[in-house]
Amino acid sequence: MASSTSVSSRQSLSKQVYKHPSFLTELAKEIKSLPSEESVSVVLNKRSGLLRKGSLSLTIRELGHMGLPKRALQTFCWAQKQPHLFPDDRILASTVEVLARTHELKMPFNLKKFTSLASQSVIEAMVRGFIKGGSLELAWKLLFVVKDGKRMLDSSIYAKLILELGKNPDKHLQVLTLLEELGERDDLNLNQQDCSAVMKVCVRLGKFETVESLFSWFKQSGHDPSVVMYTTLIHSRCSEKKYREALACGLGNGKTKRYFSKLKEAGFSPTYDIYRDLFTIYMVSGRVAKCKEVCKEAEIGRCLPNHQGISGIHQPDKLSTMLKRKILLPSSKLLWITLTTLSVVHSGST
Repeated sequence: MASSTSVSSRQSLSKQVYKHPSFLTELAKEIKSLPSEESVSVVLNKRSGLLRKGSLSLTIRELGHMGLPKRALQTFCWAQKQPHLFPDDRILASTVEVLARTHELKMPFNLKKFTSLASQSVIEAMVRGFIKGGSLELAWKLLFVVKDGKRMLDSSIYAKLILELGKNPDKHLQVLTLLEELGERDDLNLNQQDCSAVMKVCVRLGKFETVESLFSWFKQSGHDPSVVMYTTLIHSRCSEKKYREALACGLGNGKTKRYFSKLKEAGFSPTYDIYRDLFTIYMVSGRVAKCKEVCKEAEIGRCLPNHQGISGIHQPDKLSTMLKRKILLPSSKLLWITLTTLSVVHSGST
């Protein structure tokens, strides 16, 4: 009876341990501490009975984060020899992603044949690894080899590649192609972070309609847009000089200031562009007092171009002069609105 209880206890312990993150990351640490001439089997053989299919995917990823792609590959090779651990696409995908990210992956000569044989999870892991490792051309090539094979990768893969390619002005045509691909999908599935990232790239490219479409799609999908998404939408509308629409995005129900406050509370540091857009929205609505608040806050945060001070912002004449010098806002249309508003306020107070 005691023996039966002991076996049951060990089995229960095994079920708890094999997927516990702390146990699996500890394996990676032990492997890291091995002398270079020793095999990973020194660590893994002792834990073999506690492992199940998929267990080592976290250990392999952790070794990748530690900058040990060769140890990650050795761990995978060890797992291949264990009948109770392999075959398993999860550890294969983790290994492929680590090697692709660290430029240690040997590309198959025939990509078309590879993509026709590999599982979706492995292909997506490879593309993610290329993106994280900065091998954007390889990621691009693999993405479209997959498409030619009448297969489609997850939307998030497109979003991440759009984000990285969007940082390079020379790659904007590729970004537009990827945006078009996303727009044609019926199974679009982006999380909050990916959607925000794509929206920001679209603002830089002047694809304001796409920003609006993505925001609407996200809301209609039953999700709550984040503070970042709202501020991106406001920035987009201001960039398009649709100040009234930007105003309608939040100011009408008192949300603009709240979104801005939440952005700062979340640890973000507002940039000059954000202060400029907030200033623009308040100015268009004739709320000069709010404009002064924004300017004062921008000065405290040293977010003005060339760090120009505006300590006398409460003086309309000084604000007008600064606007003329383009210290605050370069838009001639906004300059006209600002000066007109200030002249009315100034004349009314005299």
